[in-house]
Amino acid sequence: MAAGIWRVFTTLSSRDHNYGMRGLTNYHLSCCVNTLLQTLSATWEVGDLLERWDAAGDSRNVPLQLKRVLAAMRGDHPQRVPHRDFLHCLDRNCIRLNVQHDADEVFLSILNFVQQQMDDKALALEIQNLYKISVEMHLKCLHCSSVQTRTSFLLSLPLHIKEDHNSLEACISSFLAEQELRDINRCFCAQCGVKTPSKQGLKLLSLPRILCVHLKRFRNSHGYTRKLDCRVTFPETLDFSEVVKEAFSSDFAQNECKYTLYAVVVHSGSAMFGHYTAYVRHRVNQSWHYADDSHIQQASWKEVQKTYGERSSSTAYMLMYRRGSKEEGQQPELSG
Repeated sequence: MAAGIWRVFTTLSSRDHNYGMRGLTNYHLSCCVNTLLQTLSATWEVGDLLERWDAAGDSRNVPLQLKRVLAAMRGDHPQRVPHRDFLHCLDRNCIRLNVQHDADEVFLSILNFVQQQMDDKALALEIQNLYKISVEMHLKCLHCSSVQTRTSFLLSLPLHIKEDHNSLEACISSFLAEQELRDINRCFCAQCGVKTPSKQGLKLLSLPRILCVHLKRFRNSHGYTRKLDCRVTFPETLDFSEVVKEAFSSDFAQNECKYTLYAVVVHSGSAMFGHYTAYVRHRVNQSWHYADDSHIQQASWKEVQKTYGERSSSTAYMLMYRRGSKEEGQQPELSG
C-alpha cells in the first residue's frame, strides 16, 4: 500500500471558472480520494447514471454521497462541494481519514460499495459494466493436455512492470500472454488427480467503455514496500486490436477497440510517504488540466508525458481510457 500527503491545504473548496473544474481541499490526508473524485468527475458516464438513480440511503451510503459530490463538481453553484461528506462516508465504511491509502484499492472499493449499497441493482450493474473487462481463463495440463476454462471479469487491468523501460502496449501483451506454472505454482488437474505443471492464459471476451489500467509500481520484498519509478510510456490513443491480436476469444464480437486517454492518476514520492494528483481532460474542449487538491491549472500532453517516470518520482499510477472519441455533443455509449 502506498501514498498519502506531504502537505495540507487550508483554502476553501472552489470552482476555477477559467477551466470549468472544481478544486478539492485536502482534508485529513484526502489527496488520494480527491484525485479519484477528479477522475470520476471526468468519467461523466458515472455521474449521468447516478443522476438517474432515485437515491435512497443515509450518511453511510457511498453511492448516495458520490452522486451528490459529482453533481456539485459539475454544477455552477458557488456552494461548498460536499466532498467532506463523501470522505466521512468512506471513513464510516472503513476507508479511514488520516490514513495513507492506495488509489487503486480505494477506486475498486468505491465500485464495490456502489454494487452493494445501491438499491437500484440495474443501474448499479450499468455502472459496473462501464469498467467490466470480461475474460476467459484457461489452464492446460502439461502432462495430459486437458484444458480447464472459466469466465470471469476485471474492473481494471493490473499490469506488472519491469525495473527498466516499459511500454503500456508491452505490459498489456505480457499480462495476457500464457505463463507456465511449475514447482510450487503447479495446479491440480482433475484428470491426472494430482498437481501438475500447467500453462495458464487469458482471452478477452469483451472490452469496456472505460478501460482502467493499474501500473503496479509498488513491490513488496521481505516485508518492505518500495516504489518503482522506472519508465512506462503510454499513448494518448490505444488500439487493442493492434496490441493483442492473439488474445481475443473466438466469441469476441466488438468492432470498436480504440481508446482515448482522458485521465491519469499520478503518485509523487516514495511508497511510504507520497502525494496523489491527476491530469484530466476537459469534457468539451478536450484540453488537459492538472488537479492538485484545491489547485487547478491548464496543462499539456507534454506535461502528462513527464509522468512516464525514470527521471522523476511523479509517475503515472492509474490510466483511464475511454472507448471511441465521442465528445460532449454526442450521445455517450453506456453499455459495456
